[in-house]
Amino acid sequence: MGRIFYLMGKSSTGKDSFYKELMNDKKLGLKNIVMYTTRPIRAGETDGVEYYFVDDAKLAELEAAGKVIERRSYNTIHGVWHYFTVCDEQIDLKNNNYVVIGTLESYVASRKYFGEGVLEPIYIEVDDGVRLQRALDREKTQDNPKYKEMCRRYIADSDDFSEENIAAAGITKRFENNDFKECLEKITSHIAQFQ
Repeated sequence: MGRIFYLMGKSSTGKDSFYKELMNDKKLGLKNIVMYTTRPIRAGETDGVEYYFVDDAKLAELEAAGKVIERRSYNTIHGVWHYFTVCDEQIDLKNNNYVVIGTLESYVASRKYFGEGVLEPIYIEVDDGVRLQRALDREKTQDNPKYKEMCRRYIADSDDFSEENIAAAGITKRFENNDFKECLEKITSHIAQFQ
């Protein structure tokens, strides 16, 4: 039975960068599960790579077909954005191990769906001041920076990733991203022990 290595952490902790490195590590041989979202695509993103970018009608169609594993909805300053995981042809736990990026909420829902022992949490932490600067630097590169949404997301992380929520999700191991290369080595070593 394969495993799903679930990358989590507050915004701007480096999840996307770790994900790309883990996917490129041929020794690990991890596959990806591309999640879906109704939020607008950002500069530098590609449909089917970071997410499948769909509209609300497609989400309703997938839910009606019973294919949505978990869904999170955020009331942003631009309207409601949905992020969700779909049980589709990309998931084959008999033959593959996977790496995905998600939230504590999506981790708990996915663990409930797939059962105990399938998901392995990879919780990444970074100092809040460093995270804020990273988020600001990233937003500046967008064609139409959304600073209010960046701030909303940053503040919401305090509640979403509270110590109580982390404990309730059963997260005990944490990876501190003070040095990207060092943290990547620790995550890679952790994943390798399950293979």
